[in-house]
Amino acid sequence: MEARANTRKFLSGEVVSDKMNKTRVVQVRWTSKHVKYFKMLRQAAKFKAHDEKNISKQGDVVRIMETRPLSKEKRWVITEIIKAS
Repeated sequence: MEARANTRKFLSGEVVSDKMNKTRVVQVRWTSKHVKYFKMLRQAAKFKAHDEKNISKQGDVVRIMETRPLSKEKRWVITEIIKAS
């Protein structure tokens, strides 16, 4: 039996909402260059992430990892708090 390679995605972002139980909304920001005009574009996306012990708070910078679907919208898990608010 072969061991599968870990192909899970990792992202880091800021917790923007901690109002739900065991769920945090994490906003991930990145920049990309426009294909034609070469202008730098700022983009953002929000992900719902699972936080089993309700440790992270609003304003924390966290690392999230992709996982199996945990609910209708949750597909990420908070693995560590990089910087507490």
